[in-house]
Amino acid sequence: MSELRVTAVCVGQPTALKVGGRATITGIDKHPLPGHVAVRQAGLDGDHVLNRKHHGGPDQAVYAYTQTDYAAWAAELSPPPRPGLFGENLTLSGLASAELRVGDRLTLHGTGGDAVLEVTAPRIPCGTLAAHVREGSFVKRFARMRRPGLYLRVLQEGTVGAGDAVTYTPGDPAAPTIGELFDLYVGDRDTARDTLETWLTFPVAVRTRRDLESRLSKLG
Repeated sequence: MSELRVTAVCVGQPTALKVGGRATITGIDKHPLPGHVAVRQAGLDGDHVLNRKHHGGPDQAVYAYTQTDYAAWAAELSPPPRPGLFGENLTLSGLASAELRVGDRLTLHGTGGDAVLEVTAPRIPCGTLAAHVREGSFVKRFARMRRPGLYLRVLQEGTVGAGDAVTYTPGDPAAPTIGELFDLYVGDRDTARDTLETWLTFPVAVRTRRDLESRLSKLG
């Protein structure tokens, strides 16, 4: 694993966007900020989350995407992707999102105090993302790339700015990887009972937990 750093900190303002032919207001259009930003249990100061059904909340307070993942998109998108394009709050170097596990921790060494974040879930692509990048088939394309990015909860509040060092602390090696959880939604949907039961013992995001519990109940 190469040196870990925050390469961009992004927040979004409420913006009008047409999704599936319907006008909506979204916070997905995020752009880099200079300086340092407070990281709180509800997310980054100055950020706006409008769709509270699928986004935000303590278990999805921060969304991070990685330079490694964006590099894979460079040959796919024109122009090449910029930080914040996928609606992430943090762009990080030295990581590939699908390889991290639920419960892994990232410590952001900000000038105003370290923030400690815990991996909770993958990002599942939606129509808002497709509309934002102006490609109707982008949900399927994002799924095929298998580079979902990370949702994180804030265990310790602090600050973050571009250039800050990041310390990666691995969690339990038995926890599901972000790639495995992502595949549950966009790939292999037939997951064994004992696998689902094991995954539920780890600190997955509440929305993901409800879905795992629903899948488990349908197995009888």
